[in-house]
Amino acid sequence: MVKEKLSYRDSGVDIEEGARAVEMMKSHVKSTYSEDVLCDIGGFGGLFSLNLKGIENPVLVSGTDGVGTKLKLAFMAEKHDTVGIDLVGMCVNDILCQGARPLFFLDYLATGKLEAGKVSEIVGGIADGCNQAGMALIGGETAEMPGFYTEGEYDLAGFAVGIVDRDKIVDGRDIVDGDVLIGLPSSGIHSNGYSLVREIFLNRGNCDLNEYSESLGGTLGEVLLRPTRIYVKPVLDVLDKFKVKGMVHVTGGGFYENIPRVLPENMGAEITLGSWDVPEIFGEVKRMGNINEDEMYRTFNMGIGYILFVEPGIKKAVIESLEDMGECSYEIGKVRAGIDGVKLCQG
Repeated sequence: MVKEKLSYRDSGVDIEEGARAVEMMKSHVKSTYSEDVLCDIGGFGGLFSLNLKGIENPVLVSGTDGVGTKLKLAFMAEKHDTVGIDLVGMCVNDILCQGARPLFFLDYLATGKLEAGKVSEIVGGIADGCNQAGMALIGGETAEMPGFYTEGEYDLAGFAVGIVDRDKIVDGRDIVDGDVLIGLPSSGIHSNGYSLVREIFLNRGNCDLNEYSESLGGTLGEVLLRPTRIYVKPVLDVLDKFKVKGMVHVTGGGFYENIPRVLPENMGAEITLGSWDVPEIFGEVKRMGNINEDEMYRTFNMGIGYILFVEPGIKKAVIESLEDMGECSYEIGKVRAGIDGVKLCQG
């Protein structure tokens, strides 16, 4: 039996620091609000009013994800203001693949010891990602769990909801032989493959994250922590103008696992190597890890974060439309009948 009087703080949970974190994050969260948000911070649930103008048969599309072991690099670099963008990007790019317009986002942050300033940085990044995606951050949870996480570490998870008209769902069923793959560039490694990245650069290479690299154009830490690109605005613009048959968010599993997810039976894809610029960081990963090409394309996005499938007759117009928005894009391959999965071809 404990004789002295104990408080929640004595067990490692600081309620006052939690309240301070909420106050510090309020401006970030409110920056994402639109007239459809009917709640304020601190309620038990997030309220969002559905605007169904122009949608005849609404379908909600949802997705959830985390940031993965990229967080380990954020801990080492003491940089916490961009991993929230990664969190939003991993969720919202997924639901975008079915043509969904993002509506709202919820986050979950768990840590061993809550630090209000750090939490505010993280949530600031989440709000930045939501603003890039045109969606509202309407709820979340910050959990302080002493003894559960290593000191200074935390985990992030998120949940995105979007909406699409049933007749405009993009699911790949109309893809045919000869259709073209248009790739949108990534900002780098995005948020998958970091267990291998850390093994190569940190565990085996003993690299300094703060050392500047001429070939990379920045420090290794800066390059590895570049946040995931959010493709919502350019892709929704394309969907308003053109018939897009299928879309792919290139994440874990790279080209080999993600592209077949949208292809009809007995259809494969030929990817033309050399048709886009592969960021130097992937060359460094390949060289230092002595990794073969197939494994690189099975693990990483290789500089292409998002793919659109369109018929050949409109490919030029789609690329030009993206260019008008300031978006670079590439014709990276074609759909081929009778090919099993993905085949890499020299350009």
